[in-house]
Amino acid sequence: MNNEFLLEIGTEEIPAGYIEPALHYMKSNMDRKLQELSLSYDRIITAATPRRLTLCIQGLSSCQPDRKEEVMGPPKKAAFDSENNPTKAAIGFVKSRGASLEDIQIANTPKGEYLMIIQEHKGEKTPQILAQVLPDFILSIPFPKSMRWGSYRTSFARPIQWLLALFAGEIVNFSINDLKAGDMTRGHRFMAPHQTAVKDFSDYLDVLHKQYVIADVDERFSMVDKEVTQAAIAAGGQIVADPELLNTVTNLLEFPVAVKGSFDEKFLALPPEVLITSMRVHQKYFTISDAKGNLRANFVAVNNTAIEDTNMAASGHERVLRARLEDALFFFKEDKQRKLDEALQDLSGVVFQAQLGTMLEKTQRLEKLTAFLCQKIAPEMLSSAVRAAHLAKADLVTNMVGEFPTLQGIMGKHYAINDGENSEVAVAIQEHYMPVRAGSDLPQSLPGAIVSIADRLDTIAGCFGIGKVPTGTTDPYGLRRHALALLHIISGRAISLSLRESINVAISLYGEKLTEDPKKTADAALDFLKGRYQNDLITKGCAQEAVDAVLSISFDDIVDCRKRIDALVNISTRETFTLLAGAFKRVINIIKEHSNSDIVPHLLREAAEKNLYDIYVKVQEQVEPLVNVKNYELAMERILEMKEPVDAFFDSVMVMSDDMDLRQNRLSLLLAIARLFLCIGDFSKMYTITGNE
Repeated sequence: MNNEFLLEIGTEEIPAGYIEPALHYMKSNMDRKLQELSLSYDRIITAATPRRLTLCIQGLSSCQPDRKEEVMGPPKKAAFDSENNPTKAAIGFVKSRGASLEDIQIANTPKGEYLMIIQEHKGEKTPQILAQVLPDFILSIPFPKSMRWGSYRTSFARPIQWLLALFAGEIVNFSINDLKAGDMTRGHRFMAPHQTAVKDFSDYLDVLHKQYVIADVDERFSMVDKEVTQAAIAAGGQIVADPELLNTVTNLLEFPVAVKGSFDEKFLALPPEVLITSMRVHQKYFTISDAKGNLRANFVAVNNTAIEDTNMAASGHERVLRARLEDALFFFKEDKQRKLDEALQDLSGVVFQAQLGTMLEKTQRLEKLTAFLCQKIAPEMLSSAVRAAHLAKADLVTNMVGEFPTLQGIMGKHYAINDGENSEVAVAIQEHYMPVRAGSDLPQSLPGAIVSIADRLDTIAGCFGIGKVPTGTTDPYGLRRHALALLHIISGRAISLSLRESINVAISLYGEKLTEDPKKTADAALDFLKGRYQNDLITKGCAQEAVDAVLSISFDDIVDCRKRIDALVNISTRETFTLLAGAFKRVINIIKEHSNSDIVPHLLREAAEKNLYDIYVKVQEQVEPLVNVKNYELAMERILEMKEPVDAFFDSVMVMSDDMDLRQNRLSLLLAIARLFLCIGDFSKMYTITGNE
């Protein structure tokens, strides 16, 4: 018989950001546990509010299946003596399994005869299994921060207040601390604080709904969205889209009720980003715009209780917001009294990293590195890019960024415009922080992209230069994020750039600050970037074999690497290429110990080797110019012409001839061919695609 299991963990209010990860863990971990326990089920559903984490398993089997287990013991020759009496090994084996000597069977294995016991295990009932696993399951849910309460040693995101656990409508008996699981849930803290018994998940949702708790996260999200949209329309505008804030607000409350408010229009003089940040960061308010996208002097707040007097509720929110906006307006006016250039020296008091110095020192390196990159990428942008690098970090010491750190770069742009800087410089100041997270927008201007590349190269070079490298579990300086951002900017704008040269320049700008060997630092940083690039391409669906074939040969200019990879992917579907890749793998294996590629033509004796040499010379003359102009696909077309001559060579020529001169010359020919192939990639790594190796 299949049944439903319902678990609710009732708590004090859990932080909004903890809820979704906790539900994901509960669902995945319970799935794993049920598989380990051989308990089948149909599906797992989750629900949550700030005061509860809920999990429902539908179609859960009522008990484990009975099973037989074959337990192997010691070898027969060690288990019985010469008179066929059991030894200590046999007696110990049966005792450890709770069996008797009569249960012993002899199993023939590839290693000989061994003792074996077949044990039958009756499946345990699901309620008993759940009672055993639930305490550890609940207390194992990870949170960024946990707390203890009372005199108990257990910890959780917030103190656990009640436990509900039902299987097929019956209570599952277990406890945590002094709390015993029951069949009671609790309604809204203020509007329905009493306890109510429930029967199953459907009843649970209905009961809570009547008690002003919307436990279904998706339903509550839709309610919040609908409430704020209607409130914005009532205020004469529309909500400024903010999916992240919608998620946050959804997980801050149990019963959403939106109310519209307004503020003095004088605050519209603030940059839109300041208004939005002031409202969303501290107050979790939604901003409203008109049809043209201009902000209105209105906002929407979402309450956690029903409201009788909406005007009074709005007035309360308006008083709180007014204080925030007055501070922001004061900061904005004060910051504009001083130019960014004048604020720059204050960066000498801001630490970039204890061993790497201050943000002022970083700024000085950033200017030089930006100038180097401009000379390589866009010399015509030198003036704007270097000026942007000079001012890029200045807004860190402004009042506004001190209050709202997420506005770094954004305020720099506004203050730069106020100071009379040109638009290229102002935009680049903001864009040099982009992308701010994985998947977010890349810099749109070339100066912004160049300063962003320089900033991330400086951070990576510095951290690697003092041994602060990411490990499997830690990355305190966010170097993985910086590396991906760097690679995405270069790839997105198709910037042809030598990463090794750029890293070497970044390292040299640190002077005596670095503790690691410069060459080893550069090698390690380049390997790190290579690993990020490789993982990123494969994650996005690029053929791993083609990626490995190219990156195993070289990794420096990622735009060039991508052209090689694409050429290999495009041509790898041809049967001719597959066969050539197999032949090339044979070539690679033969020439492992050979390093001389100088071919002596008069030592070519066999017709097949003479033909191969002639074809090689012709193909080399055609391929090298194509490689020089990065036309790798056409170069591959020419290389494919060598497939049949290579096959004929292996069919009729003895490479490892007893005549050492002939042997060395034939190996040199193969090595020359290998080097021609390797100018694009190591085809041998793609031979595994065929499965014919």
